[in-house]
Amino acid sequence: MDRPVTPFVVQPDERPWTPVPTGTARVRADSGSTGGVLTVMEFDIAPGSGPALHTHRDDDEVWYVLAGDFRFKAGDALFHTSTGGLAFGPRGVPHAFQNVGNGPGRLLVVTAPGGLERVFAQFGARPPGPGELADLAAAGHAHGIEIVGPPLDASDARPERVHPGPDVST
Repeated sequence: MDRPVTPFVVQPDERPWTPVPTGTARVRADSGSTGGVLTVMEFDIAPGSGPALHTHRDDDEVWYVLAGDFRFKAGDALFHTSTGGLAFGPRGVPHAFQNVGNGPGRLLVVTAPGGLERVFAQFGARPPGPGELADLAAAGHAHGIEIVGPPLDASDARPERVHPGPDVST
């Protein structure tokens, strides 16, 4: 860390929701408040929605399912989990997720080190209009994230049942 980090709390409705291509998001803890160690964001994901397959060059990513039913792809593995479940995508491994439930889903996303919020800040600063996905790809590229394939709904037809991930609790 470059500077001492001050303890803090974020109240439930303290931070605003902003539009993102998959629904809405809000930053719960940014890299500035955590000394660059991590970023914590909350995402409301529309049914059937999820990001394109992408790779983070510099950060690992954890997805904790606050509500809903999701599938995750990391490398060649396809996992399923729902409310209370967690998935991990290490840096350098192509990954994506999709809300496979019938209603909105919610994820708590933690990246380490921090900085993910900068992608969405850059994306949110663009003028509204067409080119949304190209703008998001450019914002990602500027912060070490590369789009490497389509979203799961286009690349991996949704089977009736996706097997849950391996049990790593032992």
